[in-house]
Amino acid sequence: MEGIAIMTSGGDAAGMNPAVKCAVEYSRKKGFKPYLIRDGLRGLIDGKISEATKEDVSSILHRGGTVLRSSRSLRFFEYEHRKQAFDNLQKLGINKIIVIGGDGSFSALNQFYEDFKVPFAGIPATIDNDIPGTDYCLGVDTALNVIRESVDSIRDTATSFSRAFVIETMGRHCGYLAMTSALSSGAEICIAPEMEYDLDSIGERLREDVAAGRSYIIAIVAEGTNMAEYLTRWIKTNLDMDARLTVLGHVQRGGSPTVRDRIMAYKFAVAAVESLIAGNTNQIMTFKDGSFGSLPIHEVADSKCEIDPTLMKLAAHLGK
Repeated sequence: MEGIAIMTSGGDAAGMNPAVKCAVEYSRKKGFKPYLIRDGLRGLIDGKISEATKEDVSSILHRGGTVLRSSRSLRFFEYEHRKQAFDNLQKLGINKIIVIGGDGSFSALNQFYEDFKVPFAGIPATIDNDIPGTDYCLGVDTALNVIRESVDSIRDTATSFSRAFVIETMGRHCGYLAMTSALSSGAEICIAPEMEYDLDSIGERLREDVAAGRSYIIAIVAEGTNMAEYLTRWIKTNLDMDARLTVLGHVQRGGSPTVRDRIMAYKFAVAAVESLIAGNTNQIMTFKDGSFGSLPIHEVADSKCEIDPTLMKLAAHLGK
């Protein structure tokens, strides 16, 4: 029976565990012997690989993070360690891999394929939603709900004390979380890497709002702009309002996966198994314009993530 290994790699994201569960169950249904690689790329090198049992995946659907654990391994960039990883797979009869992670993980497995011709299918999982070619990455919906709950709670205290709150979301290179959260929570300001913003215009608009009776301000800023602390000081100075900064940080990665992340995980996992059955190599699963598909890794690696123009247009007024 042909072996297929499932692993998670890079930053954790809600939805990874449902994807692992479905990949194991569906691959077994299709005649494969599924294996689990623990500790990501490091575990692949160190041989932390075992045949998946029903017990391994029977109670993981509701859990956040990844039960397989994850890692980033500098050793994997060295050929001798990749060769060790390949030997580990060969001993168990594994010749296909499903990796659940981000573009860094996909690039690492692509190099592995170049060396040893072990095909892989990638399932996009990152709360930043910044993998080119797909509208959706696992973990995004859960992260947005965590942010929404946090903003709603912060608004309660903001209204009680007539304060401004600057809330920093994750997103080093992509402002999807910040823009979507700002719109869905009714924020007054949004600053993201892709957005143009004008603090003079923002100040004029909000001074008029305050004069008309507004007693609080919610601003959402993507971490990649490095603007959160500055904006907090700017509000205090220019709007004469007490302002506090809240950095949400890693709380955005946690939490039980939402219904959408669970269902999307199942659909991505089925697509990944079917892609490998079809003989495809180094394909990244995608969800684009409401349909599932795949793209070669080189197209993903050579492209730049672009946010939906409609979302950009809707959020534009929050930067002016």
